[in-house]
Amino acid sequence: MTWSLAAATALVGVLTAASSVAVSPGGVYPRDISDVCNQIKAAITNDSAVEFSLLDFNPTYNKDVGHWMTSSSQQAACSVEPGTAEDVGKILQILGDTNTPFAVKGGGHASNPGWSSTTGVQIAMYRFGEVNYDSTTNTVTVGAGLIWDDVYAGLEEHEVMVVGGRVTGVGVAGFTLGGGFSWKTNQFGLTVDNLSGYELVLANGSVLSVTAESYPDLFFGLKGGYNNFGIVTRFVLNTHPQGQVWGGLITITANHADEVTAATLKFQNSVSDPKAAILPTYNFLIGSLGVSLLMFYDGPTPPAGIFDDFLAIPYFTKDVSTRSFVDLVQVSPANATGGQRGIFHTVSVLEYTPAIMAAVKNESEFWGERLSLTASGSFISYDVEPFLSSLFSHAPEGSSAYPPSRAQGLLPLNIYYAWTLAAYDDVMHDAARQSAAQLTAVVEAEGQDIAGAALYGNYAMFDTPLERLYGDNIAKLQAIRATYDPNGVMALAGGWKF
Repeated sequence: MTWSLAAATALVGVLTAASSVAVSPGGVYPRDISDVCNQIKAAITNDSAVEFSLLDFNPTYNKDVGHWMTSSSQQAACSVEPGTAEDVGKILQILGDTNTPFAVKGGGHASNPGWSSTTGVQIAMYRFGEVNYDSTTNTVTVGAGLIWDDVYAGLEEHEVMVVGGRVTGVGVAGFTLGGGFSWKTNQFGLTVDNLSGYELVLANGSVLSVTAESYPDLFFGLKGGYNNFGIVTRFVLNTHPQGQVWGGLITITANHADEVTAATLKFQNSVSDPKAAILPTYNFLIGSLGVSLLMFYDGPTPPAGIFDDFLAIPYFTKDVSTRSFVDLVQVSPANATGGQRGIFHTVSVLEYTPAIMAAVKNESEFWGERLSLTASGSFISYDVEPFLSSLFSHAPEGSSAYPPSRAQGLLPLNIYYAWTLAAYDDVMHDAARQSAAQLTAVVEAEGQDIAGAALYGNYAMFDTPLERLYGDNIAKLQAIRATYDPNGVMALAGGWKF
């Protein structure tokens, strides 16, 4: 079952921080949600805590409900920071028994409104903040409340790294539960292809250690299936040896954008070294087009010729060097637009062509000019992600909820809009839809059969049909959800729902 935005809005709109009539799939239940908060407070141990807004002067509460995009935040009746898996179980049992809407927040980077926020009970996972490396198994256990910067910093002394986020500030939990495209994807696949286990708390309070051997159905479902089965408190990730890397950020002005396009196409068509990756972003900012180019090589010095075309382009700013992995991730400008309203959307591409790249540039300028003048649009951005076509070949077919098929590699083109005023939410959402439709038409005109190609759930907008994310996996995922959450407690939280 998929909730539309209208349904989700209706669900949360009838709630207030003090008292409410809560609507859930099971019906209408008059009650005071603050009573539920107090019930949780009485049930949990001292390792956990419940916070109230206190007229917005409670910094812990504000952190718990806050998100990278302000449009993803809501005023919850209370926030809960669980500190143990057992307390997560107690919280879920109370929420299920009272049919109370809730949300689960890891790093707070979700762009879809209501996906990790609520006017019910906000669960913030910050207290799950460990990075425990095991050299005997070459794995690391990572808490669900971390961002990737924390994980990378914790692993640096061990000279190992994981397949995780490419830019600063991205949360571990949502990123991993959705799939995970990484600087290391060309070498090792998606983040979900590099997991060996989860700690999962079911709605009935049970705490499970999920591996391919212990719960193969859940292990499959959690690889891209988000929070449909329970709350993940810890991830066990495979590690890989890590030394210094080369790369960084170059910003380039509009008059050299076509040179970036040419270099990007050449890179895609000629560079097969899996240690090399790029992320060019076409941005409209402060009335003009520009390009932010991130480059990566998994070694201290790239082979000659791989990045020469990019380095020859005149630049506005340049920060490229041999550095630590965490330093490279933190050079990204991802946090520059935090604190504004925003939305992601996406198109899947089989390969980039001159026509597709021209369309990306055109969409940046077309929507940038209009939205900055008419809808408080402050940042209009298109991310081009030219991975190797073999990116899905690092795990067996049918090994994960996402991607539903590994028969061909899919390159996720990310659309990102930021703006300042809530009054323009619908305008910005509609513009992102129109732009995705236009780019899809261009891709199909290039002869690429993407009609049934999966879209990446971490980028897809809230009203994307579930079939576009999971294809033929939906029935299997629904059966897994019914087995482990038969009462539909996790449906009280936001996100993609089976």
